[in-house]
Amino acid sequence: MQQVIFIDLGLIDYKQAWDYQEKLFNEVVGIKMNNRKFFNDDKPNSTNPEFPASNSQLLTPDSRLATPNYLLFCQHPHVYTLGNSGNKEHLLINEQQLNEKSASYYKINRGGDITYHGPGQIVGYPILDLDNFFTDIHKYLRYLEEMVIRTLAEYGISAGRSKGETGVWLEAENPLNTRKICAMGVRASRWVTMHGFALNVNVNLDYFGNIVPCGIVDKAVTSMDKELGYHVNEEEVKQKLKKHFADLFECEFVATDSQIKKYNL
Repeated sequence: MQQVIFIDLGLIDYKQAWDYQEKLFNEVVGIKMNNRKFFNDDKPNSTNPEFPASNSQLLTPDSRLATPNYLLFCQHPHVYTLGNSGNKEHLLINEQQLNEKSASYYKINRGGDITYHGPGQIVGYPILDLDNFFTDIHKYLRYLEEMVIRTLAEYGISAGRSKGETGVWLEAENPLNTRKICAMGVRASRWVTMHGFALNVNVNLDYFGNIVPCGIVDKAVTSMDKELGYHVNEEEVKQKLKKHFADLFECEFVATDSQIKKYNL
């Protein structure tokens, strides 16, 4: 069982959470690079005084530093984010209107187009070394979608995938009534991931009216509370997401939000 450090950051400014992601991401990539240099570039030999052949027994795969894996949950104050492949014109309001709506805007380094984050939305940022799991980004995205699909099923919401479009959808087979309930956009380098998913639980859907969500002009956005007709317990949803994440990725969580200070947030 792989171990994943879970931290619930609560309501946190988008840029602060992004910086924290980058910090963890860079630490994991740094460990991988050091391991590779140590074991590939600095092979022990009789002419290298730092790594003499007599010490070769110390340079085993078991000596490598293990790369940590993280799953961060949080919510953000109103913010619009545009991915690498996005179109700025899909933000339909100007800077003054952003200020009037107490919303911010960031161009960021994930895939995908524009999306909205706000209170009542559960945002998840897995920072995983996929070498610890499987090296397949397509499979990784499908697992994140499946985690959400299984969670929604526990509330009687039948969700699935829309062909050619990342994320989780309702009635994807019915073009006139298709609606998106969870957006996804990730970045991966050296098989280390960051960014992730945003599940609409009790979110104010009016904010999606200020963008062309994910660059898709002909499909609506929805939320759990809209579909169910009642306010949903967000802490309960988080626990269900964690359970399905652990089942799919065959991992166990080894830390909780009480350990945030340990990671110098």
